[in-house]
Amino acid sequence: MKLLFVADPLESFKTSKDSTYAMMREAAARGHTLMACRCEDLRWQRGEKVLGFVRDIELTGDAHDWFRAVQQPPGERVQPLAEVDAVIMRKDPPFDSEYFYATHLLSQAEREGARIFNRPAALREHPEKLAILEFPQFIAPTLVTRDAADIRRFHAEHGDIILKPLDGMGGMGIFRVGPDGLNLGSIVETLNRGGAQTVMVQKYLPEIVQGDKRVLVIGGEPVPFALARVPQGTEIRGNLAVGGKGVAQPLSARDRDIATALAPVLAARGLLLVGLDIIGDCLTEINVTSPTGFQEITRQSGFDVARMFIDALEAALHAGAAERA
Repeated sequence: MKLLFVADPLESFKTSKDSTYAMMREAAARGHTLMACRCEDLRWQRGEKVLGFVRDIELTGDAHDWFRAVQQPPGERVQPLAEVDAVIMRKDPPFDSEYFYATHLLSQAEREGARIFNRPAALREHPEKLAILEFPQFIAPTLVTRDAADIRRFHAEHGDIILKPLDGMGGMGIFRVGPDGLNLGSIVETLNRGGAQTVMVQKYLPEIVQGDKRVLVIGGEPVPFALARVPQGTEIRGNLAVGGKGVAQPLSARDRDIATALAPVLAARGLLLVGLDIIGDCLTEINVTSPTGFQEITRQSGFDVARMFIDALEAALHAGAAERA
């Protein structure tokens, strides 16, 4: 099969932990052909199909110079997206306006016959922080608002709270305010920009000291091991990007309950790969853009996450082909 990965620049990959690289490695081991491009390499012109300026690549096995261009001379070529077997959208957040426009180009490619994972419409319809509110039975007390008075009332009710921007990633912009309310006004002003920007506020979950668990769901099935991102030192954030320690561990009964409840719903919407974030017994985020943790879970648990992903991708493609036949 011909697989096109839409991702960040290949030269930026850290192959020791990059999940997209793990997907590519497993796909290549099965004999699939690999292509790559960036969101800015997508093009749609009147009278034409959506195209990508792509690079055909092979993996070298080297940790640093990990890929080489197949075409000669090396460079990019034009590739209609509808003429590859699968497009895997793996562009990292932030989900900004350019990401949003890219999903519209991908939706057009889908109308032309391209198979895209995760589906572009599903990416647009599942903002990673807001999406949890669809499943209130699994989440902690949560408020989404621009209103500073609303936030003060929430703090008065719950005492110890977390505030964060809706478009943050990797732990960026997360604040904790305790019962004394110290700096609450300043933090609200910083995050909501005088009422111009929406903020998410949640009751603080002390179980964060045991880790912010990433539970991967692939093809409607949970991976049996989570990656707990454990805060270090005085940090309240477990994100690996800010120094959290990743510890693979079997899913708890509650983790599995949440994952199995959400998995069929999200899979039916075209989300082949989802990363659920769970602190203690509470769902805190639903990650759909480029969930990670493949290599850390595989190294520590022995469970091959990339194999499960490519199995699910192949199954989805075969099922689609059977429906069209």
